[in-house]
Amino acid sequence: MGLMDKVKEQAAAAASVAKDAAQKGQAKVDEIQARRAADGVLRELGLVIYLTQVDRAPANAESDIAEHIATLKEYETEHGALQ
Repeated sequence: MGLMDKVKEQAAAAASVAKDAAQKGQAKVDEIQARRAADGVLRELGLVIYLTQVDRAPANAESDIAEHIATLKEYETEHGALQ
């Protein structure tokens, strides 16, 4: 095996490692973005429930609650239980 063959082999191995690291990094970013989105939905749900409890609920409170719960169920299906 010549020197150039060894260099090409090492470059291919390095590219493979870099590609794997990039995929893992992107997966982590996607996970963080999904968690932040779920946190936002939880906050909105909490606000609607609070407003309901203090008799200041908007007219569409029931549908908002149902929509937020459906969104959170989808999150749990895809990412696991909320904590």
